[in-house]
Amino acid sequence: MFAVRPAAIATAALAVLTLSACTAANDSTAPTQGLASAQPTSSDGTFTLYAGRDQELIDPLIEKFESDTGVTVDVRYAGSTELAALLLEEADATPADVFLAQDAGALGAIAKGDMFATLPESITEKVPAGFTSTDGSWVGVTGRARVIVYDSEQLSADEVPTTVAALTDDRWSSQVGIAPSNASFQSFVTALRVLEGEDTALAWLEDMKASDVQIYAKNTPILEAANAGEITLGLINHYYWYRMAAEVGAENMRAQLAFPEPGDAGSIVNVTGAGLLKGAADDADALRFIEYLVSEAAQQYFVDSTYEYPLIDGVPAPAGLPPLETLTNPKLDLSDLDSLGETTERLVAVGLL
Repeated sequence: MFAVRPAAIATAALAVLTLSACTAANDSTAPTQGLASAQPTSSDGTFTLYAGRDQELIDPLIEKFESDTGVTVDVRYAGSTELAALLLEEADATPADVFLAQDAGALGAIAKGDMFATLPESITEKVPAGFTSTDGSWVGVTGRARVIVYDSEQLSADEVPTTVAALTDDRWSSQVGIAPSNASFQSFVTALRVLEGEDTALAWLEDMKASDVQIYAKNTPILEAANAGEITLGLINHYYWYRMAAEVGAENMRAQLAFPEPGDAGSIVNVTGAGLLKGAADDADALRFIEYLVSEAAQQYFVDSTYEYPLIDGVPAPAGLPPLETLTNPKLDLSDLDSLGETTERLVAVGLL
């Protein structure tokens, strides 16, 4: 396995992502269709994975895959945004065969860069529309609902804001936690741009900055801060709360969850997902791993380990979660979250990165 790569400086990733986006937008010959189709014909018993998820989570899954198949996985871990920038920089010279990302935005950036092969329908048809790519360039693996965590000792459930717009109210000044460097937060901001427009999204970021929003590196510290009463509200993914509740007991937590109202940008269900790089279009080992990710065994592993939503039939969601279909936003196509560079550019501009 590769050594773990430290997180890159946000502006370095921004430069690569933004340059790629501008090139695709300005070059009239930039491909938008015609991805190379995955037709696996070769197997050497190994492939290279770029993984934008935690090593502690993915290592056991890889070990099980290796044990079951005899295939060796060389894996490089880093943040999804960083790896997306690295892939765009490496282009055709990348050693990566598979990109496993934490969010649809990073996957969309690579698809926009025309670096993915088209996955076979035998894989993509396992995941319902709305939780995977529209062109077969990548497949959704698990669902991650955006939620508002709140300190139940300071607020009752009916006092919690039901929209992200309400978080800019003076009442919540210095009491809201966010993680601007986190890929899921960046995808939420991208969704806000897509659903509400650029001006509204920029104004929201500026208002949050002006309200002394509390900045954290990841979702877990936001949850911990709400649970300790250090902040009143925070934006996280749902499964962080469920993992803590499994460890300490839900009855022992002062931090509780609220799901924003349907249709609000804060209520999106983002996905983790995986794509096959064009250079590996004929690599049966790499494709086998992606197929494994949407198998019942792997889906159940994610449910048991992370409390994320499974995306295939036959695997029940963790107990207590709202049905996935009730959280779907019909106005949002996850493929539209591909403008990651523009989002990080705006976060830098307002001083949140």
